[in-house]
Amino acid sequence: MTTEGNKLLVIDGHSMAFRAFYALPTESFQTTSGQYTNAVHGFTNMLLKLIREEQPTHVALAFDLDTPTFRHQAYDEYKGGRDKTPPEFSGQIDLIKEVAAAMNIPAVTMEGYEADDIVATYVTRAAAAGWQTLIVSGDRDALQLVSENTHLDYPTTGITKTVRLDPAGVEEKYLVPPEKYRDLAALVGESADNLPGVSKVGPKTAAKWIAQYGSAHGIIEHADQIKGKVGENLRAALENVQRNLELNWLVTDLDLPTDIDECVLTAPDREAVEPLFDALQFNQIRDRLFDTFSARFPDADLAAEPTETLPQVRLVAESRQLTEFFAAHQDAPISVTLCLDRAYESLSTKAKRDDAGRVAEALAVVLTPPGSDDEQTVTALAVALADADAQVEAALAQWLADPDAAKLVHDYKDGGKRLTWRGLSLRGAAEDTLISGYLVQPDRRNFAFADLATQYLGHSTNPGDYIGGEKFREGNDADGGQLDLFNGHDVTPGVTEEDLARAALQGTLLHTLSTTLHAELIDRKAEHLLHQLEIPLAEILLQMELTGIAVSRERLEALDAEFERSITESAEAAYAAAGREVNLGSPKQLQAVLFDELQLPTQGVKKNKTGYSTDVETLQELLTKTQHEFLVHLMNHRDASKLRQTVTGLIEAIGDDGRIHTTYAQTVAATGRLSSLHPNLQNIPVRTAAGRKIRDAFVVDRGFQTLLTADYSQIEMRIMAHLSGDQELISAFLEGEDLHSFVGSRVFGVGTDEVTAEQRSKVKAMSYGLVYGLSSFGLSKQLGIGVDEARELMNEYFERFGAVRDYLRDIVAQAKQDGYTSTIYGRRRYLPDLVSDNRQLRQMAERAALNAPIQGSAADIIKRAMIDVDAGLREAGLRSRMLLQVHDELVLEVAPGEQQQVEAMLVEKMGAAADLTVPLDVHVGVGESWHDAAH
Repeated sequence: MTTEGNKLLVIDGHSMAFRAFYALPTESFQTTSGQYTNAVHGFTNMLLKLIREEQPTHVALAFDLDTPTFRHQAYDEYKGGRDKTPPEFSGQIDLIKEVAAAMNIPAVTMEGYEADDIVATYVTRAAAAGWQTLIVSGDRDALQLVSENTHLDYPTTGITKTVRLDPAGVEEKYLVPPEKYRDLAALVGESADNLPGVSKVGPKTAAKWIAQYGSAHGIIEHADQIKGKVGENLRAALENVQRNLELNWLVTDLDLPTDIDECVLTAPDREAVEPLFDALQFNQIRDRLFDTFSARFPDADLAAEPTETLPQVRLVAESRQLTEFFAAHQDAPISVTLCLDRAYESLSTKAKRDDAGRVAEALAVVLTPPGSDDEQTVTALAVALADADAQVEAALAQWLADPDAAKLVHDYKDGGKRLTWRGLSLRGAAEDTLISGYLVQPDRRNFAFADLATQYLGHSTNPGDYIGGEKFREGNDADGGQLDLFNGHDVTPGVTEEDLARAALQGTLLHTLSTTLHAELIDRKAEHLLHQLEIPLAEILLQMELTGIAVSRERLEALDAEFERSITESAEAAYAAAGREVNLGSPKQLQAVLFDELQLPTQGVKKNKTGYSTDVETLQELLTKTQHEFLVHLMNHRDASKLRQTVTGLIEAIGDDGRIHTTYAQTVAATGRLSSLHPNLQNIPVRTAAGRKIRDAFVVDRGFQTLLTADYSQIEMRIMAHLSGDQELISAFLEGEDLHSFVGSRVFGVGTDEVTAEQRSKVKAMSYGLVYGLSSFGLSKQLGIGVDEARELMNEYFERFGAVRDYLRDIVAQAKQDGYTSTIYGRRRYLPDLVSDNRQLRQMAERAALNAPIQGSAADIIKRAMIDVDAGLREAGLRSRMLLQVHDELVLEVAPGEQQQVEAMLVEKMGAAADLTVPLDVHVGVGESWHDAAH
C-alpha cells in the first residue's frame, strides 16, 4: 500500500443525498419521463466540486441499506419516529450509485451495518497508512473520527455551505475532543437516531462531567457522587447512557467489498457517462464532469467533443446585406436575439429604464435564419447599433416593426422593451419560447433559455462547446467582415464577439426549441393560447410597462412620514405595555415578553424550534383571545411597518418621467394569472383606509382627463355557477340578486332581506373558500367558530347547492383520471401528485385541481378582455390607454372627451370576453386618483 501524498475523500452517501434532496426544489429537477433528480443533481455537483478543490487520490462513497442493522436488533426503537421518505426521493439513491459507477467511484454498502461504519473503517485504514482523509457527512457520529490527519466537512446549510472541523474545531464547538464525542453523545442523546439521553443534561453539563470523570464509563461509575436534580436524572437514565455508548460506537474493522487501494481515483467511463447523463438530462453537469477530470487526467481524452458547428456571425456594414437576407428567408421565421452590455445587465429594472440612453448604445441585434440539411454552418447577421449607419438601422427598423415578418424570440416583452428604448419597435412574434415553455410546464419555476435548451434539446448554450468555438476565424470579406471569434475585443460598447456568437447560437437553437415546444403545445391543445391569447397580450403588456402610471411623490412622501410616526408611536406604546424596551422584530424577545413576562396563555399556540410561534396568525389569535394592549400596539407596529415598506418601495420606483413602471410576469403563476413585479402593484391593500390612501397617490397625468377603473363583479362565483350548472346560483345571477344574501337565505332558511350581516359574511367566506378547497377546519379558523359549526354550515350549503358539491367532487376525480385540469379556454395544468402516495402532496394537488379551473378561467377572461379592449381603443382611434391590470380590474387613463365612449366600450368588451350561462357584470368608476376611481 502506497502512502506518500495519498488523500482519501470518503462521503456518507445517504446523509448527503438527503441534504441535497431538501436543498433543491423537486419541481425544478424532473426529467421529461417524470423522474425527480434534485438529489442526484446536488450530490453530483458536490462530488465534482470536492474532487476539483480537494484533489483526492482516492474516493469512496458509503451508503446505508434498507435492511436492519445490528443497532436495530439491539434496540427496537433505533431511528424510530423518522418521517416517511418522500416519494420524490424514490430511486434517487440508485441513480447516484449509477453516477458513481460511471465515474469509477465505488459506492459501498454492508449488510447489517450503516454508512457510518463503512466510513469509519476506511478512515481507520487510511490513518494506519499515514494518509490524509476528508470525511463529508451530516451525521455527528463522524465527529469521533476527526484527528490531525482526518478532518470533517459538516454541512450547515444544504450541501453548499459546510464547516471544516479539525480536532481543535470539534473541541471548540462541542466542548470535548473528538475521541470523547461518543461519550458526550451518549449523555446528551441523539434525537435523529431516537436515542434519548439524560433529561435536562446538555453539552455543557456533559462536557463538565467528562472533564471531571474522564469518560461516560467513569461518569456511570461515579453516578452516586453527582448531586442535585441532574444527578437524579443521570441515575434514572444510566440504562440509556450505557445503551447509547454501545450503539454510537462506530465499527472500524469491517471486511469491506472494496479495499482502500481499490478506491484510487481514475478517469470516468465516458461510454457509461454519456447515456446516463442523457437520461438524467444533465448536460451542463456532464460538461463540468469532463472538464474536472480532463484537468486531472489530461491523457484520458475526456474533453467534450463538439459535434455541431457554431454559427458564423457577420457584422452588417451596408443596408443591402439586410434586405438581401430578409428576401432570402422570407418564407421562414428569423430568430431575433439581443446583446447588451453585461455591466448594464446587472442594473436594477428602474436603473435600466432611467438609463435607457445607455442601452441604445450598448445594444446589438443578431438575426439567425433556420438551418437547412445541406448547410454545415448557419450564418447570422449582427447589427451593432452603436456603429450602424442610418440606412442600416432604417432597414432593420422596418423589418422589426413589420407584423407580417415572422420572428422567433425568447421573451418577446423584454426584448421589445429594450428595442423600444432604442427607438425601434418589435412586432410579428411567430413564437416566444419563454411563453411556450410556460404553457407546456406551468408549474416550472425557471424558463431561462439555457435551461429549456438543456432539457428539451440536450444542447449547451456555450459557444465554446461547438466546432469552431475555440478557433480564431481569420480574415475579413467584402461583405462587412466575418468575425474573428473569441479574440475578445468589443464590437459595440460592452458587447464582445463571444457575446455575438452566443446570441447567434441561441438563435439557431431557438428554431429547434420552438419546433419541439410547438409539438408539445399541439399535444396539449394549447397552441391557440400561445397565438390568440399570450403573445397578443405580451404586446399589450409591453406598452403598459413602457407607459407606466403617474404618481404624486408629495402624497407618497407624506404617507411615508405618517407611517414612520405611527411606527414610533406604536413602538413606544408597546414598550410601556411590556414594561421595558424590546426588539419588536425579534421572535426570541417577543417570546420572552409574551409568554414569560406577560404570561399570556399558551394553550393552542403553535411551537417551533425556538419556542412558541410569534407569527402574524398566532399573534392575531392571541389578540382576539386576550385583547392585551401590548398585542394591540405590536400589531399596529407591524401593520405600519409593512405599509411604510410598501410606500418606500413605491417612492424608489418613481422614474425620471414621474411615473411608476411595473413589470408584468406571464410565467409565474401556474393558474395563468399575471404577476406584478418591481414594484408589485397587486399587493397594495384596498380594503383598509391606509391602503386606500396609498392608491390615492396614483393620479391622472397631465394631458388626460381622468383615471377609469373597470372590474368584474364576483367573477369567480359566476364561473363556479357556469361550471357547476347549479340552477340556484344561475338564477341568482340572472335575476340580479345580491349573491351572498341570496345564498344566506337558502342556507339559513330565512328571507333574503332577513339575512344578517354576520350570516352574509359567513356564506361569503364559505363560497369563496370552496373555490380554494377550504376545509371545515379552515372555515372555522377563518370565521372564528367551532369546527362542528363550520362543518354544519358547509353541509347546509351543499344541501341547498348540490350541483356545486357534485362539481367540486367530480372535478378532482376527473383530474385524477386525466392527469390535468382545464380552464374554460383550455389552459391545462398537469397535476401528477393527484395520485401520489404522499398524503400532503396529494391534498395539495387536490386543492390545486379545485382552484385551477376557476382561477385560471378568470385569468383567461381578463386577458381576453384586455386584448379586445386594446383593439377597441385602436379601432376607434382613441388616445385613452390601459395602464394597469390587477387581477380582475383594469385601470385606464382617459383622454379629454373620450370618457363616455371608453366606458361603453369597456362594459361591452369585458362583458363579452367569455360566453357563460350567467352574465359577466362589469363595474366602472372614474376619478382623479386610483382611489377616487374605485366603485
